[in-house]
Amino acid sequence: MEALTTLFGDISSVIWGPFVLIPLLLLTGLYLTIRLGLIQLVKLGPALRLGIIKRKDAGSEGDVSQFQALTTALAATVGTGNIVGVATAIGIGGPGALFWMWITGIFGMASKYSEAFLGVRFRGTDAAGEKSGGPQYYLQRGIKGPFGKFLALFFAIAAAIASFGIGNLTQANSISANLENSFQVPLWVTGAVLTVLSLAVLVGGIKSIGRITAGFVPVMIIFYVGAAIYILLANLGQIPAAFATIFTDAFTGTSAVGGFAGSAIIIAVQFGVARGIFSNESGMGSAAIAAAAAQTSHPVRQGLVSMTQTFIDTIIVVTCTGLVIITTGTWNMIDPETGEQISAALMTGQAFTHGLPGQWGHWIVTIGLVMFAFSTILGWCYYGERQMERLFGRALVMPFRVVFSLVVFVGATTELAVVWNFSDMMNGLMALPNLLGLLILSGLVARETKWYLKNDPKLEATKDQIETFMAGRPGWDEWKAGDVIGSAHAQATGKTEVHER
Repeated sequence: MEALTTLFGDISSVIWGPFVLIPLLLLTGLYLTIRLGLIQLVKLGPALRLGIIKRKDAGSEGDVSQFQALTTALAATVGTGNIVGVATAIGIGGPGALFWMWITGIFGMASKYSEAFLGVRFRGTDAAGEKSGGPQYYLQRGIKGPFGKFLALFFAIAAAIASFGIGNLTQANSISANLENSFQVPLWVTGAVLTVLSLAVLVGGIKSIGRITAGFVPVMIIFYVGAAIYILLANLGQIPAAFATIFTDAFTGTSAVGGFAGSAIIIAVQFGVARGIFSNESGMGSAAIAAAAAQTSHPVRQGLVSMTQTFIDTIIVVTCTGLVIITTGTWNMIDPETGEQISAALMTGQAFTHGLPGQWGHWIVTIGLVMFAFSTILGWCYYGERQMERLFGRALVMPFRVVFSLVVFVGATTELAVVWNFSDMMNGLMALPNLLGLLILSGLVARETKWYLKNDPKLEATKDQIETFMAGRPGWDEWKAGDVIGSAHAQATGKTEVHER
């Protein structure tokens, strides 16, 4: 295990190093931001209104509402990365790492929009009549030839494996460890309860997951963010200094390790970007899988709704966690028992404990982490099952749900330090083919986005109005039919490829 931990850590450090994913993520996000005309800033308001207030496109094809698709994606992303991940980034990279998490989030909104657009644009209908889409399909359907097929299969395999890491073992382990530490709940009890709850929800598929997350996710975010805002209001005078420290350290590389010992700026950048994508998953392609199930009248509309997921995750939840850690001074606190810096696993809990009276802070972080991590398990099971459907067909979807639920017990009852490095590695391997695909397909995304927003700038068009201005556009009739080539239903009816890039 020690050798595997080292191996995965070494591979992960290369993938997430200064020459591979960090520049690819940031430059892809920047490139898409420019091509899409700052869409994440210009259209954020209408997108939030469509996804959170209006919530659905009545009469549109899909398995769940736009809001349920958004909450499913949020369920999968708002997890331990928002609590432990932020603390890890700040603990190693200093407060400046939070700045690079913001940058990853802002540029990542353009990446998230693009992958969600493509997920809906190239989605198909599986043998059970459910919508299925994501990088495992749009990389092959959008990029013709062997290269597109290779990227799609590479993503599908990496995502299927990664679902057991980022979406299962690490989440279950965090839940059980925190419940044992805070409430002395035995690991096996937590594991058993989590397994039963997971199985009860997951056997129902995306419709069951969508119903649960639509009610569960808003409550958990309001619960956690509300406590954080209380602490920030209590420490209002420290907030300006906290922002000054964040912006200064982002370009000086101040490290929390050893107090204020200077370190290379790349440490802040590397951990900010790596923990940022671990938290919001922009560029990984995972959210496109949930977006593809949405009932929506046009891919642009769901792309914009999905884009708000990164805003909520990073700009709201991650920022609240980071500011609480910094304003309470916990980021460079020394553990009196060990004489060393407090660990990232305890940092957020200590920050909330310092900010709230009694033991409320520690309990809130524990309860918040339990809710965040459990919701991540639900969302990532759906991501994993869609890869199984892509690789092996619909028959293995239900067995996958059962196995995924049982693995939750393993994660909750086993020490899994190796899994964290493994998760980082697999996240990177998922992101690589997807980011390449986003760059190659950026012309299609920009062209279709410009046309749609020219005709419906406020996202208020009716289904009939959309039909009028979309008539004759390449691929429109085939998209409405929902039987994209490669889907089980298209193969059964003998349809041929008619999509154009």
